[in-house]
Amino acid sequence: MAALKLAIGNKNYSSWSMRPWLALRANDIPFVETLIPLYTDNPADKEQILSFSRAGKVPVLVDGDITVWDSLSIIEYIAERYPEKKLWPDDVAARAYARSVCAEMHSGFMALRNECGMNLHRPVRPVTLSADAKANIARVQEIWRECRTRYGAKGPFLFGRFGAADAMYAPVVHRFRTYAIEVTSETNAYIDTMLALPAFQEWTRDGLAETLRIEKFEDA
Repeated sequence: MAALKLAIGNKNYSSWSMRPWLALRANDIPFVETLIPLYTDNPADKEQILSFSRAGKVPVLVDGDITVWDSLSIIEYIAERYPEKKLWPDDVAARAYARSVCAEMHSGFMALRNECGMNLHRPVRPVTLSADAKANIARVQEIWRECRTRYGAKGPFLFGRFGAADAMYAPVVHRFRTYAIEVTSETNAYIDTMLALPAFQEWTRDGLAETLRIEKFEDA
């Protein structure tokens, strides 16, 4: 069986690429990684992205004749392809809750995204945040607290064991750290859990080792 192929963007900046990459790596699912630099002036980089998907964006997962793009769609596909990895909880109610919080992350939190862009190289320091961004931060913490309270009895992650929800919220861990955002002790405990995850550490090391700078993301 041919190995999965995952096309991703710069690990320093690409939060959407981090999500399915982490879902694969943290669950020991073998794949071949292709990193394509984003926002360069090199037409070959854009053409390489288009060779994976005509959507022109990463991440993209290729499994033989099957191509899946969009982070959450890729995670859903991985969950179906490898059901033994249990990216979604077994319990119907927990699974519905997990899918809901993943979808909320997928479509929401725009103020937090815009005001606290992912940039692992950025020196740790706070910024002045809008009321909307502060509301986003409060909502993320509420989600994490409720997940841990309801479903975290079997392990240290949002639903006990590492799963889709942890992968979807992983970039927020970096945002909270990089922008020195004040959070509760419960939130800090979950952040520590994610920071200790070997796959999370691997992505972070790789991102910090990158030298390509995207100036429009370096202003914040």
